[in-house]
Amino acid sequence: MRLSAARLSAAVLLLSLVACPLAAQTLRLAVYHTGLSRSGPGLLLRDIARGAEDVVTVTTALAELRPDILLLLDIDHDRDLRALNALAETLAQAGWSLPHRFAPPPNTGLATGLDLDGDGRLGEGDDAQGWGRFRGAGGMALLSRYAIVHGTDHSAFLWRDLPDARIPRVDGQLFPAPAIYDVQRLSTTGHWALTLDTPGTPLTLWAWHAGPPVFGGPHGRNRARNADETAFWLWRLATAPPPGPFVLMGNANLDPEAGAGDHAVIRALLSHSALQDPAPRAPLEPGGPALTATAHWPEPEGPGALRVDYLLPSAGLRVLDGGLIRRPGSIHALVWADLEWPPEAP
Repeated sequence: MRLSAARLSAAVLLLSLVACPLAAQTLRLAVYHTGLSRSGPGLLLRDIARGAEDVVTVTTALAELRPDILLLLDIDHDRDLRALNALAETLAQAGWSLPHRFAPPPNTGLATGLDLDGDGRLGEGDDAQGWGRFRGAGGMALLSRYAIVHGTDHSAFLWRDLPDARIPRVDGQLFPAPAIYDVQRLSTTGHWALTLDTPGTPLTLWAWHAGPPVFGGPHGRNRARNADETAFWLWRLATAPPPGPFVLMGNANLDPEAGAGDHAVIRALLSHSALQDPAPRAPLEPGGPALTATAHWPEPEGPGALRVDYLLPSAGLRVLDGGLIRRPGSIHALVWADLEWPPEAP
């Protein structure tokens, strides 16, 4: 049987598509601690509608950068994602659409009814699973050009279930009481594992936002929890690493050298053989030296310039470019990286 010219051309095209891999493209990822959290529920939605200055700053920076995959931190969560959807619509109106979203409820402001910090008082911010002025304050959200085909929220994982957890002890007993850790979650805000339908091959994202290692009282509870929120990923890398390319991104609230906290745990993550650290740099001010610090709390009231926000691709990925975008009036820089995509086969 003889093929017609049209069928022959179609067959040749199909064979060429099967035999040739997708042409390499650029996949741009970004993580941005927005500073958009408000003092009460509904206020962020109101300010997005009003075009508040800090909202415009955030959306302008993102529209200029045009990331394919974006992790937003410190953005208030509501049940129907009205604030997140309004922000995404504002970004689309500025010229950049990210239609796929993942934003489960964070631990911030989630009341427990228990005295989690052991100060003898109930109903305070430190008695919630994660400190917050209200339920969902300062949450996390992922926006993407590509469909999110699977999402696992590890945010209910109990602190005590992390191997070798650094839970503080007093006279050999868990502080403030053993029963507390029947409900105490590890995540201050959240820990996620997502799979995205990126061209050529899926990409796994691991995302988190840890609490600060300070304000924890005399027994160092916040310091210990902050360290374990990052140690969670070291444990996952040892026991359940992603089978393909992945990126770890978020805010560890921990600098490898300066400031408060257990610096060894973030150094262990940055030097892990499964990861690479692009270590982007930018001056804090025009003409100044390029620094890896991603946040700046001016001294003497604050701790100064610290690296706390991270975007760490897996070791086999090729990083084409990356950087930090600092905006006047913003504490945190926008951290981004360009990856060659799809990745070369190992």
